[in-house]
Amino acid sequence: MTASATASASLRPEFQNCNNCQTRWETVYAFMRDPTVELVGYMPTFDELTNGLLLFNHRCGTTLACVVGQFEHLYDGPRYESNRHGNDDCPGYCLNKTDFTPCPQKCSCAFIRELLQIVARWPKVRPF
Repeated sequence: MTASATASASLRPEFQNCNNCQTRWETVYAFMRDPTVELVGYMPTFDELTNGLLLFNHRCGTTLACVVGQFEHLYDGPRYESNRHGNDDCPGYCLNKTDFTPCPQKCSCAFIRELLQIVARWPKVRPF
């Protein structure tokens, strides 16, 4: 590898890194398939849903926060405009950080609930 190729590769930002143990994941896919990473929570932002946080525990004991927008490309289902949060028909799942239950409402938050299912069920790959 040439010096310019090495410099270019080192400037490429990784998807996430662990400040505790220095593990680095180059892509969202590498991160999700890592068996040492587990989805443990979701913290919503109702004014801008893609700015909410997905919380992951890493085997070293660190909790990593990732912005929902980094994962939204994984979901290609329907999205609703109306936000039902706080209405009588809202089951309140978004307010429980560790509840990943899909929402039955046609709510703008429902796609996040589906995204949580996708991320939580992503196949893990053990290293060789």
